[in-house]
Amino acid sequence: MRRLTVVQLLPALHSGGVERSTLEIAQALVAAGHRAIVVSAGGRLVEPLLDSGAEHLTLDIGRKSPLTLRHAGGLRRLFAEVGADIVHARSRLPAWLGWYALRGLPAAGRPRWVTTMHGLNSPGRYSAIMASGERVICVSQTVRDYLLANYPGTDPALLRVIPRGVDVAQFPRVARNDRRPRLALAAQHPQLGGEGPLLLLPGRGTRLKGHHRSLRLLAALRARGIPATLWMPGTREPGRESYAGELERLAASLQVADALVMSPPTSRIAQAYAASDLVLQLSEQPEAFGRTVLEALAVGRPVLGWNHGGVGELLAQLQPGGAVARFDEPALLARALELLATPPALPARIPFTLQAMQRDTLKIYDELVG
Repeated sequence: MRRLTVVQLLPALHSGGVERSTLEIAQALVAAGHRAIVVSAGGRLVEPLLDSGAEHLTLDIGRKSPLTLRHAGGLRRLFAEVGADIVHARSRLPAWLGWYALRGLPAAGRPRWVTTMHGLNSPGRYSAIMASGERVICVSQTVRDYLLANYPGTDPALLRVIPRGVDVAQFPRVARNDRRPRLALAAQHPQLGGEGPLLLLPGRGTRLKGHHRSLRLLAALRARGIPATLWMPGTREPGRESYAGELERLAASLQVADALVMSPPTSRIAQAYAASDLVLQLSEQPEAFGRTVLEALAVGRPVLGWNHGGVGELLAQLQPGGAVARFDEPALLARALELLATPPALPARIPFTLQAMQRDTLKIYDELVG
């Protein structure tokens, strides 16, 4: 395969699944001897991107403003100057800008056009741009089904399902009876150091993540004599103080405040999984994929979540007993009791790896340029 120049487009490089996937593909491209360029408004992940050998161009292509359209010309010049072989868009507004930029280039030398649908965006003309690629990567079968249901004119032959992957080296298996992760956590948060089971719900501080339901589950478990505790890393962040206060008041009314820790996001998420007995995934809306499920199972911890979206899809394949009918809180409690009393057998190997995702994405680039 000849040396390629691949330009990825996304709004910014702060944090999140889209950003992480962008870095992972840039790293794979560089490792394979290709040139990787990322265009975004920048962010804290620019430094690790550059450290990988990739390049970054700062353009605010994700701001929803008429002024953003001016960047289409800059992108067109960039594609021509670097001799781009592939333009890969990962978000809607950057995709529109990239698409317009490509239309202004001669067809004979125009880069090939790839899009990735990372989410279940509200259907409509604005979102339809994500189905416009010569190849459209869907991060799950859930996303593929959603795309075809809402954009029936899409040629299914252009779609490729490439699940997001977990780097098993970053999420090594830890034996259930290994108490060291729990003791390390207790040194930081003493109220989580008891002998009872620890529930973990990682996720940013927004009601879409199901924090209220996790608090009610905690209260129900404790009412049955189970001294469970709950850790919710990610709930305390600048700008989310009001929501954190709302959760604190609910915890107090449920009389579980002393069994709860809300904290900023943790940089040691693999250790957080290892310290827990049960990982919760209670998003109110269907998620496109559900990376939390893979990470927890890779570490060797069972997951309990709603049977919808990408989370339900992964649980059906890897831990069927962890899926509960959406919003059925009595069933959620019953299943939690079962999983805590008799931890289930978990897959010895996670099939959705980072390396597989990288390999399959680069295959698509090769498919397009030959």
